[in-house]
Amino acid sequence: MAGIKRWHTHYPDEIPLSMSYDEKPLHTFLELSAEIFPKRKALHFMGKEMSYADVLSEVKHMAGYLQSIGLQKGDRVAIMLPNCPQSVISYYAVLMAGGIVVQTNPLYKERELSYQLNDSGALFIVCLDVLFPVVAKVRRNTALEHVIVTGIKDYLPLPKNLIYPFIQRKEYKQIVDVEPSGDTHDWKTMRNNSHNYFTQVTVDPNDDLALLQYTGGTTGRPKGVMLTHFNLVANGQMCRLWFHHATPGEETVMGVLPFFHVYGMTAVMNMSIMYGYKMILMPKFDPGEVLKTIHKQKPTMFPGAPTIYIGLLHHPDLNKYDLSSIDACISGSAPLPSDVQSRFEHVTNGKLVEGYGLTETSPVTHANFVWHKRITGSIGVPWPDTDAKIMDVSSGNEAAIGDMGELAVKGPQVMHGYWNNQEETDRVMKDGWFYTGDMGYMDQNGFFYIADRKKDIIIAGGFNIYPREVEEVLYEHESVQEAVVAGIPDSYRGETVKAYIVLKSGSDDVNEGALDRFCRDRLASFKVPRVYEFRSELPKTAVGKILRRKLVEEDEKHVNTSTHG
Repeated sequence: MAGIKRWHTHYPDEIPLSMSYDEKPLHTFLELSAEIFPKRKALHFMGKEMSYADVLSEVKHMAGYLQSIGLQKGDRVAIMLPNCPQSVISYYAVLMAGGIVVQTNPLYKERELSYQLNDSGALFIVCLDVLFPVVAKVRRNTALEHVIVTGIKDYLPLPKNLIYPFIQRKEYKQIVDVEPSGDTHDWKTMRNNSHNYFTQVTVDPNDDLALLQYTGGTTGRPKGVMLTHFNLVANGQMCRLWFHHATPGEETVMGVLPFFHVYGMTAVMNMSIMYGYKMILMPKFDPGEVLKTIHKQKPTMFPGAPTIYIGLLHHPDLNKYDLSSIDACISGSAPLPSDVQSRFEHVTNGKLVEGYGLTETSPVTHANFVWHKRITGSIGVPWPDTDAKIMDVSSGNEAAIGDMGELAVKGPQVMHGYWNNQEETDRVMKDGWFYTGDMGYMDQNGFFYIADRKKDIIIAGGFNIYPREVEEVLYEHESVQEAVVAGIPDSYRGETVKAYIVLKSGSDDVNEGALDRFCRDRLASFKVPRVYEFRSELPKTAVGKILRRKLVEEDEKHVNTSTHG
């Protein structure tokens, strides 16, 4: 990266301004860690532990199995799993076999899953047994050729593996029995098939894709972000530099962030595998279970999101657990409230700082220094080899220090573009710069701040929610005449989803409960509106466009009036 930037003056000696990144396929780092730390525990999952040698063995085995059932280089493989050993094994096996991972949210409903599978052209999917009915329903309308089904119990130690089916029946109201066939495969059968040896595939780290990670961007339809092996390797190595106190082969990382989200995938899974850290896998965020696990397993690093830290701090039994093992945390996905930062640092004696990233940037571009200068309320400074600037949206020129504009970034972690969507790629990529759509400014010290989003994306609990997608579902209801969705402030989730509804004449009997049930049948739970406001009309422009921003401003004015009135 040419030239000394304003923020470089704050870099500590331990973090170089620029470095050489390993131009190797991502999965080769698992092979290297297994060679250096073969007996080191790689995964801890509900009492089950696997060494790096164990993980590599299973990854190679699955890579061979995938090739034996037809996977060719460049084929897309959807992984629809929570954090569990299978999610790690599947991810690296797909890469080792020459495939491209398509991370798929396990909360997706049929319409969401069907769209992603069709857009990506996925030929294979790995899913949990309880999700198999959803996959089976959409399968005939997609290009899927093979489904590999696994269960949480497959990696539980005795007696948990015997007890879990009863827990599953209570939680999911079902036990799914999958009958293996020529195109439906049972994970245990795959593991027991000892005659599959994978064929080494030549991968160009700079050009070959490792991942299609779906994001909505500024339009309603989610887009597949194309990330290469090099994009992901570079961001993982940047992440290691930022945690410069960390020692390869000795750290333990809390894996609460879901790996199907790009932040958890990079800051927990990939970084851990690259540097021989032990990962503690949590399939879902349960504050009580997380506190118990921290107390017992003593993690040293804990990448997370504000809602995770808030959930722990508000737990009534917080003081019963020792969290002092935690040394360093970077918070992402949403703004980090200053009181959450100070309280969490108080109970752990560790450091918690705010960072920033996007799916299109693998994801991290900025963060405050963990053990050096930081500014509360700022997203920090650009990472090594990452350039950033604020662009005046009216003139198209770079904005002055302190002036508001759109954040643009450039670096080795920036995507190659959107899958089969050159128009959207050209809209956000200009001369190697990615225009984030986020509005902010840079101060005299070179620290960056995000003030508002140019996009209408709602970020609730770290999940991106796209208003248009929710609105389309609401419009499917026979009683809805007009609908608009926006994000409103929420003390726990950062933002939450609010729907403004105009009902058709004669539909006065339709209430919040009815619309809630309707949406829950068609959307992942985190996308379902939490607040409904029924109105006789919605504000519009002269050409009939609903003014979403005006509705939000009315709500903000009401909140301010209630607070100060």
